[in-house]
Amino acid sequence: MLRLMRDLLKLIWCILTRLFRSRVALEAENVTLRHQLNVLRRKAPKRVVFSNFDRFVLASLYRIAPDVLNALVIVKPETVIRWHRAGFRLFWRWKSRSRVGRPKVSLEIRQLIRNISLANPFWGAPRIHGELLKLGIVVGQTSIAKYMARHRRPPSQGWRTFLRNHAEGIAAMDLFVVPTFSFRLLYGLVILNHGRRQILSLGVTAHPTAEWMARQVTEACGWDGTPEYIVRDRDSVYGEIFTRRLRAMGIRDRPIAPRSPWQNGHAERLIGSIRQECLDDVIVFGEQHLRQLLLLYMDYYNRAQTHLSLNRDAPVPRAIQASGCIHATSVLADCTIGTCGFDFR
Repeated sequence: MLRLMRDLLKLIWCILTRLFRSRVALEAENVTLRHQLNVLRRKAPKRVVFSNFDRFVLASLYRIAPDVLNALVIVKPETVIRWHRAGFRLFWRWKSRSRVGRPKVSLEIRQLIRNISLANPFWGAPRIHGELLKLGIVVGQTSIAKYMARHRRPPSQGWRTFLRNHAEGIAAMDLFVVPTFSFRLLYGLVILNHGRRQILSLGVTAHPTAEWMARQVTEACGWDGTPEYIVRDRDSVYGEIFTRRLRAMGIRDRPIAPRSPWQNGHAERLIGSIRQECLDDVIVFGEQHLRQLLLLYMDYYNRAQTHLSLNRDAPVPRAIQASGCIHATSVLADCTIGTCGFDFR
């Protein structure tokens, strides 16, 4: 700080003494100073660091005499102009500052707001604000919300609990492709209930249509005890007939977003299990063969296979058998070449 004051006083003294000197002496001094600057610039090519005082002096000189830009050597003229504009913004920000703040709320009123909120835990800031106005106390509603007592509420349920509570009324459906021995393509349709992870239907067709899809939903869900929502993708096979059938059955259609198979994760996971545990080890000979395979797998999946989300229980509750002999049963041996790994004990 003392150094800045010394520089400022020296600058003022130079300005006052230059007023009484001749023009020739001033010109000679200017040429000398310019030459010294050129020498310093050659010897010290690094970037020069300016203090706030230096910026203020150069910006003030530019405001008084804009022609000083031609005399700048160690700094670019655009930099001085930028400093001047920054100072202009800072000056008007300081001049337009708010000089009147919000009045302070007294300790008695703050205590009164806290007592009212404690005595009436269901009152919000608008209700307390109205009561204070009736008492002749003028306080802002935001101030009331700031000084209200914070009540400890029980923790709210998470999304996992929320979805589990509504899972019983949600079903999912999806199509998957199965190649056959003769290189034809067959289409399988899976309809799954989210509540118990139970397969409601596994249909097979060579030519899926909207009429066939509507009939499969009717046979799987029936007209009594239908799910509240059904989740599906945006395949073009779901036509107007299918959507009309859902509306007639009282089911709300919920197609997922385009290219977002993770939004129908339960059906996609089931299709992955069907491929991994059944179809990847079997050569399908035809539509009848595939239908028989899927029906056997559906019976095994619903009655025997345990799930982590069901506390290691099957979709159709499976009783605990603590006594008796343990033996293995092949599930798909009758309709596959050799044996398949669907043994349960």
